[in-house]
Amino acid sequence: MNVFDLLSLKGKTAVVTGGSIGLGAQMCTSLAEAGANVVVAARKVERCAALCEELEKLGVRAIPAACDVGKAEDRQNLIDLTVKEFGKVDILVNNAGITWAADSLHYPMDKWDKVFNINVTGLFDLSAIAARVMKENGGGKIINVASIAAFVGSEPEMQDTIAYQASKGAVVILTKDLAIKWARYGINVNAIAPGYFPTHMSSGLLEMTKDKVLPRIPLRRFGGDHDMKGLILLLASPASDFITGQTFIIDGGMTCG
Repeated sequence: MNVFDLLSLKGKTAVVTGGSIGLGAQMCTSLAEAGANVVVAARKVERCAALCEELEKLGVRAIPAACDVGKAEDRQNLIDLTVKEFGKVDILVNNAGITWAADSLHYPMDKWDKVFNINVTGLFDLSAIAARVMKENGGGKIINVASIAAFVGSEPEMQDTIAYQASKGAVVILTKDLAIKWARYGINVNAIAPGYFPTHMSSGLLEMTKDKVLPRIPLRRFGGDHDMKGLILLLASPASDFITGQTFIIDGGMTCG
């Protein structure tokens, strides 16, 4: 294989949760540009449909899917839809996630449960459903989206989201353990830990805290519209066949210091 073959996704099928906007849309675009058919899943299916129209201009099939990762029925339906339309699942990107800000001394436990239900429980169950299909087809790639919040604490003035940090830490160790357990089935499991990317979920916080955050990023900028595309392609493609159980930090060098 030459390097272009190693990075080609032609004929592959990818499922991306939380895929309609923000980093999810950026990752969907990367996978489609490399030749993959994409199932774009999110709670607001109209956003998924709009993105799918753009992706199909790249010459691939793109299907919108309404999916709340916190609901078991939606998780099963998502994989069933993918298998019905494409006959397989080659790539699963677990990007859907939520956060909730509250004082850690008085954090509402119902919000803790809600964050973990989507960020950890839903991610694991969807991965297992997809992995059963991948096993039958000889393997696949699962990519979990964690966060640099899994590796560092934060002052409450910067990020008072203790459940989010804890859930993303769980994603990192879940990635390692599943990589070992599922390697025998030809399934690679890796994670991406983004730093500060302005998205619908984070743009408000970044605008308020940018004067404190930017000086801590050696590259002196936030993540941009194309910064995630290369890494997601690497982990979804044959170029990463000998990589599993790893979490790749993409944060402009913020966690180096």
